[in-house]
Amino acid sequence: MNEMVDEIFSSCKDDLEKAYLHQQNEYLVIRAGRANPHILDKVMVEYYGVPTPIVQMATITVSEARILNISVWDASQIKNVEKAITAADIGITPNNDGKTIRLVFPQLTEERRKEIVKQVKKICEESKIAMRNARRDALDMLKDLKKDSLLSEDEFASCEKDVQKLIDKYTDLADSEADAKEQEVMKV
Repeated sequence: MNEMVDEIFSSCKDDLEKAYLHQQNEYLVIRAGRANPHILDKVMVEYYGVPTPIVQMATITVSEARILNISVWDASQIKNVEKAITAADIGITPNNDGKTIRLVFPQLTEERRKEIVKQVKKICEESKIAMRNARRDALDMLKDLKKDSLLSEDEFASCEKDVQKLIDKYTDLADSEADAKEQEVMKV
């Protein structure tokens, strides 16, 4: 019986961890006015007929606070990389000098910062919704155990509190991650 409860908790914790990691990964690609190589993580380049991530084709460096340099290893692919960045619509126009591609991150306006903060809050809320869904699933499984008389009323109440503690821990992490990103975005 304890094995089933442990399995439910393990599954719930895995789901919470996935939601939290997804939130962190989404925050990596949000542009906060500084050069961030992770903004290119989802950009795919058509490389000899195969969609390939830029990081597998080039060296990406931050040369200054707001400038990202992309040195493509295969010089014949510079135009394709430039097209892929433009098509990805990341809000930055690539500058190609024939050897490297530069992405100059513009200074964010106050209005744009507020839009980004809304996006940060939306991602946090989506993460917390996923966490609440994990809680609901865990409680449903625990209720099934109680209904099948594999869990007493007291054991169920104890498990319910433990699930809530786990949820609280991860929602606090999600909120602090969102607050940190909001601070980063609003910093001028």
